[in-house]
Amino acid sequence: MKTIFDQNTREELIKRIDTLSQKNTAQWGKMNLFQMMRHCTVWNDWIMGISHHTYKQEFLGWLFGKMALKGLVKDETPIKKNVPAGSFAIKEMNGDTEYEKQLWMQQIVAYENYSNPDFIHDFFGKMKREEIGIFVYKHMDHHLRQFNA
Repeated sequence: MKTIFDQNTREELIKRIDTLSQKNTAQWGKMNLFQMMRHCTVWNDWIMGISHHTYKQEFLGWLFGKMALKGLVKDETPIKKNVPAGSFAIKEMNGDTEYEKQLWMQQIVAYENYSNPDFIHDFFGKMKREEIGIFVYKHMDHHLRQFNA
C-alpha cells in the first residue's frame, strides 16, 4: 500500500507534480489547475499542523467516520471522482501556479519528518500514522489523476 511516509512514493509524487503545466486540464470536477494546487497546499498545511486549525470531529464523523476511514485505507482503490472539497474549496480562480507547485513539492518532501500528534480529521477523527500516510497519498494521487499527471 502506498504511503506518503515512503521515500520512493514521495519521489514519485514530486515527479508527477513537476509535470503539471497550464496544458493540464481537469478530467472531472470544477477546479481549475490553480485551484487544485492551492487546495492541495492548504490541505497539506492542515494535515501537517502548519495552519491554525482547530481540530474537532463533526457529529456525523463521530457516527460513521471510523467505518469510512477503514474502507478508504483497506486497499489500493483510489478516491472516487467528484468528492466535494468542503471547507478546502478554493474560491480564487487565478493565482501563481508556479509558486503553488513549488510549495506543494516542498510539502511532499516535508512529510519525511511528519509530526502532528494533535491531528484529528473533521470526519474520520483521530487517525493512526499509517492511516494518515495512506490517506495523504490517496488524496495527492486523486488530484494528480484529476489533472492527468
